[in-house]
Amino acid sequence: MKINQLETEMRNPETLNLDNLSIEEIVGKINAENLNVAKAVESQNQIITQVIEDVSDRFNEGGRLVYCGAGTSGRLGMLDAVELVPTYGLEKGRAIGLIAGGTAAMYQAVEGAEDSRKMAKEDLEKIKLNEKDIVIAIAASGRTPYAIGALDYAKKKSALGVALVCVSNSEMEKYAKYTIAPIVGPEIVTGSTRMKAGSAQKMVLNAISTAVMVKNGKVYQNLMVNVLPTNKKLVARAVGIIVETTGCSINEAKKWLEKAKEDVPVAIIMQKKGIDRKQAITLLEKNGNRVIDALK
Repeated sequence: MKINQLETEMRNPETLNLDNLSIEEIVGKINAENLNVAKAVESQNQIITQVIEDVSDRFNEGGRLVYCGAGTSGRLGMLDAVELVPTYGLEKGRAIGLIAGGTAAMYQAVEGAEDSRKMAKEDLEKIKLNEKDIVIAIAASGRTPYAIGALDYAKKKSALGVALVCVSNSEMEKYAKYTIAPIVGPEIVTGSTRMKAGSAQKMVLNAISTAVMVKNGKVYQNLMVNVLPTNKKLVARAVGIIVETTGCSINEAKKWLEKAKEDVPVAIIMQKKGIDRKQAITLLEKNGNRVIDALK
């Protein structure tokens, strides 16, 4: 398929006169188009659910979440990977973001990087991709060589391959077990896929990683109990979670957090069960580190 035939590259009939509109009218057009993004993502609920079930099983068995992409798509993957550590206390190395052109491409364009399948293979070789891992390749156009190369190599290594695209009948589908394709339509500015396509991609990635973390025991009720209290805001959040789940006072919660050595789930179990830190850790481990099960 020629590039100008892709949904993401077509001209949007609603914004043909964009340069002749007032600022208020431009904002109105952007917001009107953005309303379609959530609907496009919702249309993929069934396949997203299937992906999460498969990803969750592999992740619980020690597999890693590996995000691969170029440009905006790569940056969104990097963002999702990086945020899982402080938000859910995920062990470093369990979620990895790979972007065409390397870390430098996070801050500025690396010309030609996205056109290399070989670069994706080399990047995945460096992290020693294996059959337990999950590769989520992200590309709005569904045809980026770097993303295709990542899926191709994942398939050869028997890793799970997931394509996240914003077009129909994409090239990437041939290499992935699952394809998630929220069709957001032409962009406000023709071809500017950092806009609607990028928003849809972020929503899908958030859904996948959040559900996987929930099923991996990183959430109790709807609280991020595995949060790493690495700054004042997060310390306050950790204390608040202990107060919310145990009913103790703020001062008591601070003491429990200190006794648990900044481990919120351990603090909760210690307080609720009346046991020491070592016993709480053992109880959590016996229950797959799921607070809800450890409290039964």
